Amino acid sequence: MSRILSAVAWPYANGPRHIGHVAGFGVPSDVFSRYMRMAGHDVLMISGTDEHGTPILVQAEQEGVSPQELADRYNRVIVEDLTALGLSYDLFTRTTTGNHYRVAQELFKALHTNGYMIEKTTRGAVSPSTGRTLPDRYIEGTCPICGADGARGDQCDTCGNQLDAVDLENPRSRINGEVPKFVETEHFFLDLPALSAQLATWLESRQGWRPNVLNFSLNLLDDIRPRAMTRDIDWGIPVPLPGWVDNPNKRLYVWFDAVIGYLSSSIEWARRSGDDEAWRKWWNDPEAMSYYFMGKDNITFHSQIWPGELLAANGQGSKGGEMSRFGDLQLPTEVVSSEFLTMESSKFSSSRGHVIYVRDMLQRYQPDALRYFISVAGPETSDSDFTWAEFKRRTNDELVATWGNLVNRTVSLIHKNLGALPVLGELQPIDRAALDGSEEAFATVGGLIRQHRQRQAISEAMRVVSDANKYLAETAPWKTKTTDPDRTATVLGVAAQLVSDANTLLAPFLPHSAQKVHEALGGTGEFSPMPVIEEVDDLDLPKRHYPIMTGDYSAVAGTWKRCDLVAGVEVPAATPVFTKLDDDIVEAELARMAEE
Repeated sequence: MSRILSAVAWPYANGPRHIGHVAGFGVPSDVFSRYMRMAGHDVLMISGTDEHGTPILVQAEQEGVSPQELADRYNRVIVEDLTALGLSYDLFTRTTTGNHYRVAQELFKALHTNGYMIEKTTRGAVSPSTGRTLPDRYIEGTCPICGADGARGDQCDTCGNQLDAVDLENPRSRINGEVPKFVETEHFFLDLPALSAQLATWLESRQGWRPNVLNFSLNLLDDIRPRAMTRDIDWGIPVPLPGWVDNPNKRLYVWFDAVIGYLSSSIEWARRSGDDEAWRKWWNDPEAMSYYFMGKDNITFHSQIWPGELLAANGQGSKGGEMSRFGDLQLPTEVVSSEFLTMESSKFSSSRGHVIYVRDMLQRYQPDALRYFISVAGPETSDSDFTWAEFKRRTNDELVATWGNLVNRTVSLIHKNLGALPVLGELQPIDRAALDGSEEAFATVGGLIRQHRQRQAISEAMRVVSDANKYLAETAPWKTKTTDPDRTATVLGVAAQLVSDANTLLAPFLPHSAQKVHEALGGTGEFSPMPVIEEVDDLDLPKRHYPIMTGDYSAVAGTWKRCDLVAGVEVPAATPVFTKLDDDIVEAELARMAEE
């Protein structure tokens, strides 16, 4: 058994999340975490809503509410949506908790004490019309290195280089399009050059990473420079140093505090579990493994900034230093980044109405239909496109007609002809071949999920489903029910075992339907645990309350294997597992998009 930290990207709480977001961070991390639990590993899956920074401040002003009120609203929306999707977090929290403030400030002070937070005078962008500082990510222009338009003030997504907003050609504000004014300001910078040798050694030792992620991360080392970790803004975590902490217009950079959320949420989980130090089993043990899930636009923060912060806190850069009170913090085992999901060949855009929110999707369609599409056709190693026509085809042809049909046909035959799971008679070669092939798939599918090759993994699981359908067609138990009832019983018993095997193989991908299939075969109890929402008090701030996602998933430990069915268990009448989509849904959904 290994300890596995599933560190999942923090959705930003300035609005509901769309299906492109959960295709990148949500479903892939949940499939991996569910499988790892079933394989017997001790998993801690953590995340929360990211609630600081300019976007929330700007939107709150537009709506006439406080930033905290806006964050509270969308924190709850996101918690409810991710719970409905079935993402099995051990803790999904937020960055406006007292616990997170304390951990972020302590880590900042540790880095400062060790000499990796250096104070520099720099030039910051200010909006001429409002006088408000514009964060780097809110300035766009032409990249001075590769010439691409649309480069942000902190990074060019085209060439991957870090940038300074002042170096952009033709800079403009993303908020109102005006040309920013640049003024001198004081900030703390993470001294990445002092950590570059250690970062290079770590990155060059990584094995099994997706090539696009590792290559991008290694290329970041070519232009490594100090990175500002404070901002001129009044919404965020105060800088915990004399002369700074009481300054109402200086705060920690939202991306500095957001990645610290992986550590702070683990600590909050431990505190809520009754063992304040339990988090150390995943963070201080060199044998524990950690996997970070996100979209490709966040790679730099997870393969450079966050590892740099961890090295600095450990005193392991070129400046040395003392280990922080958090102990020997382990660097990521792997950064698992997905590409982008587009919709009908265009980027998602909430402002233009070109978007499908998770909540709207789940109000109209089954959560496993969305999870299936993301798993089998999502942006794993290259951008992929969501179309309503393809969503309907995969739902009807693969979920309904292939997997759902196998379940319903098998259950119906057993219920009508036997009433209960049968005792197997003598197995023929065709029976043994079917059972052996199904059992062998556990190693194949599990190995692919461990390597984050989920598209291939679910395809292998569906191959087991297709083989089971073929087995039923070739053995035709409906033809022998009167001439050879014992043979009919054996075939149906084998078919039921094949359905059970396939259900286990598909459970990480399709947890909602996995429970239904389990019960369709007469199973009882919780086969596929789901997350729950709990209303909790802040551990450190009085009169602060918020919802968290959590859950007890211990029942699935060690279940990644064949579970031999027990003869005599009653099998109820079959009911459809999946809902077939009407032919007109494509036209209706495209029309809805046009109206919005």
